[in-house]
Amino acid sequence: CFNSGSFWDKCDFETNLCKALPEFNLHPGWIRINGQSGVGPPYSDHNGNESAYFLSLSSEMQSSSATLRTNVFLPTDEEHICQIRFHYWVSQMSGMLMVGLQKHSEDTVTNIWQVSGELRNQWNVNNITINSTKKYEV
Repeated sequence: CFNSGSFWDKCDFETNLCKALPEFNLHPGWIRINGQSGVGPPYSDHNGNESAYFLSLSSEMQSSSATLRTNVFLPTDEEHICQIRFHYWVSQMSGMLMVGLQKHSEDTVTNIWQVSGELRNQWNVNNITINSTKKYEV
């Protein structure tokens, strides 16, 4: 995905939030932990690394919702497609993870992908391809 001409090829949480998720867009409820934080499960990242960091919903937030919002991405075209690949873990039967798209010409967020608790307690991976003729956030 392109933002002012730069391309993010990888985003992890080892030193901080990645460039795509600015600090002020980390809504209350999200915490940066690793498998050794004593919060788990999960007790490792998707590669089995116990010291690698990931974002998690704090236990106080599990009955409500919290949002992550990216920076503004430039419109896509045939040369500049946007594909987001992410690893996720859903631990609750009632939990749901949703990915939404908000174009800058619109007030509403369009749900483009979601998963609920049927694949619980394991890391899963998903790829989403985004097409937008306007600037957008995910």
